[in-house]
Amino acid sequence: MNPKFSSKILAHRYWVVLFLMGICFYVASGAQHIKLATDYRVFFSDDNPWLLQFDEMEQTYTKADTLLLIISPKDENVFTANALSSVIEATDRMWQLPFILRIDSLSNFQHTEVDEDDLMVEDLVTEFDLEQDDELDARLADIREVSLAEPALVKRLISERGHATAIAATANFPGIDQSKELPELMAASRAMIAELEEIYPEIEFRLSGNVSMSNAFSEASQYDLKTLYPITFGVIIIGLWVFYRRVSAMIATLVVIIGSISFAFGMIGWLGIPGTPPVLNSGVMIMTLAVADCLHVSTTYFQNLRLGETKEAAITESLRINFQPVFLTTITTIIGFLSLNFAEGPPFRDLGNVVAMGIAVAFVLSLTVLPALLYILPTTVAKKQSIESRLMSRFADWVLSRHKQLFVIIGALIISLVVLIPQNELNDIWTKYFDESMEARQSMEYTRKNLTGINTLHYSLKAKEAYGIYEPEYLTHVEDFVQWLETQPEVYHVSSYTTILKKLNQNLNLDNPEFYKVPDNRELAAQYNLLYELSLPQGLDLNNQINVDKSSLRISITLRDISTNGLLELEKRITNWLSENTPSYMHGTGTSTDVIFAHISLNNIVSMLGGTSIALFVISIILVIALRSVKYGVLSLIPNIAPAAMGFGIWALLNGTVGMGLSVVIGMTLGIVVDDTVHFLSKYLRARREKGMDAQQAVRYSFETVGVALTETTILLVLGFSVLTYSSFELNAQNGMMTSITIALALVVDFLFLPGLLIAIDKVKSKRFRAAKTATVTS
Repeated sequence: MNPKFSSKILAHRYWVVLFLMGICFYVASGAQHIKLATDYRVFFSDDNPWLLQFDEMEQTYTKADTLLLIISPKDENVFTANALSSVIEATDRMWQLPFILRIDSLSNFQHTEVDEDDLMVEDLVTEFDLEQDDELDARLADIREVSLAEPALVKRLISERGHATAIAATANFPGIDQSKELPELMAASRAMIAELEEIYPEIEFRLSGNVSMSNAFSEASQYDLKTLYPITFGVIIIGLWVFYRRVSAMIATLVVIIGSISFAFGMIGWLGIPGTPPVLNSGVMIMTLAVADCLHVSTTYFQNLRLGETKEAAITESLRINFQPVFLTTITTIIGFLSLNFAEGPPFRDLGNVVAMGIAVAFVLSLTVLPALLYILPTTVAKKQSIESRLMSRFADWVLSRHKQLFVIIGALIISLVVLIPQNELNDIWTKYFDESMEARQSMEYTRKNLTGINTLHYSLKAKEAYGIYEPEYLTHVEDFVQWLETQPEVYHVSSYTTILKKLNQNLNLDNPEFYKVPDNRELAAQYNLLYELSLPQGLDLNNQINVDKSSLRISITLRDISTNGLLELEKRITNWLSENTPSYMHGTGTSTDVIFAHISLNNIVSMLGGTSIALFVISIILVIALRSVKYGVLSLIPNIAPAAMGFGIWALLNGTVGMGLSVVIGMTLGIVVDDTVHFLSKYLRARREKGMDAQQAVRYSFETVGVALTETTILLVLGFSVLTYSSFELNAQNGMMTSITIALALVVDFLFLPGLLIAIDKVKSKRFRAAKTATVTS
């Protein structure tokens, strides 16, 4: 930085602080407009083809947003008067919840039977059935027998052994402001459960379903805001005190951190960016990254004071030395985070943009407000080398004495970890995005283990024409498809209109089991359907399975616990079966929220590889220009790429599964990792060019001038990002862990591998120079 500009900052130090911090706090007022995201759809772009297919499915039939109330009697028997009474009451109460479109339960299941010539379609369980008399046990036994023999109920609304049941409420949100609509539904549902628990103390009630999971997004965000930010702030304060041991420097750094976060969060509100868990945790990242710039400026400032310089001279020299590397690290970090715009999920694009804004503000404040405050606040420094500096000098001697061995050892370690990368498997099920401590995750896991699957797949099978679903040929193909699905190991339950039709055909043929099959006559099938629909109560029609003009059916498949790769392989297998075994008009692909997340996770990895490659290319060009050397610019690629590659190798040993959250880590860490390389190389080249040092002396100079700052910033970065591992949102937790690992590895590579690489390359250059000089003298 120009000394004149530095002098102006110090001359107008009070105005600089007031003006810039005033801007930050003014922008921060936009934070009041932040709306917490309460819908899994925020992870999809509006033009996402799989989302459009899913929307078309919902528009054709009914919404797939379901809130499940799981009822679990403590005696593990649903078929008691008390338990069934709770089902009836809960069913009635759920109709009164806001935004509810449909309720399906054991009690209102439309059971069909024939009474002489009449088809009876009635609720399976009524209050009359539970009246206390001599026939109660017989009626309960009959209800149990009918329920556990009904394919439409077992593995969907009732467990196979009858120890748990569910009430499925289909929600239809107006969409005016879902940040309020969904919490309103959940609050009313929890209030209802509290009342039911008082009436039925011997029964456990749980909320599950994708509506509950959607609400978990906002709850995870609120939890992280309340816990992670105070923890991170505390970690940074402790770290700054350990490294600075000066209140003035701590205060100045904290002002920069607060200003950067305030500006970024204000922009989230002003720009209308949804408050998703990744976006709201951007503050933790900004907080951590802002410290790095401050540490470099402050550390050099204190070193200069220790040499006897005045405060003004020490600050001016610190800004002059650090301006270029801090500017370069800021630019490269911003480019790295902006590469997240290649991500498929909008929340990760928003995360990249918000952090980029925060880092840009942190750069400005660290070169203006920070030095102004350091000048204003009283500072005392002992005029002797610090313990850290002495230790770093000894460490530099140790590295230089073993640079060849370290180069080989770390090089072998890099290769060993890189070859492990293919051992990672793509696996990204959105229902597992939340920590097991969260109520929604616990209820979902209970549902999966005790009642029904939590992953779904839907197919819309078109008929040849309107009312074509009654054609015997079409119905036969549908039934063949359902029977084939039920043989697949991944499938837990299949819900199909043909189940109802087969039951009707049996009922209207004197309940003869031989007639439990689809009708072989179009008119008969149509009559069955008309007779059945006329008997249905309001709100329990067949629109969730049949479209309006009777030209298509929806087949809903409930799956066992399945990985992303497994889901995509199954979807492809099912689609191929349809192509090979049904007419062309019945062909189609599967859809569901699980399918959308599976596709987006896979595409995210491909997109981020492209985005990261572009970012790496741009960063390399910038480094070539800034370092004024093609050789060093290209050479920097090794320590810039190696840490992330090594990190994924270690991840293969620790976890082995990569999802949407981890796919953005390379882009995030790329700019951060470059910081260490830039600072080390810039000091190395300064020693070579300005001070005329040889390679080994230049390496020692780099360690002595920037080694302490790099170590301190790495420790704080690792600790700061490690806090994210305690996030209740799994994507943030994995992201934080992987980022911490990568940043730590970056320091290892720069301190143990890069010195040997620099010495080896510049030694070759020196030999060539001496040889050329000798040849000239000889000639």
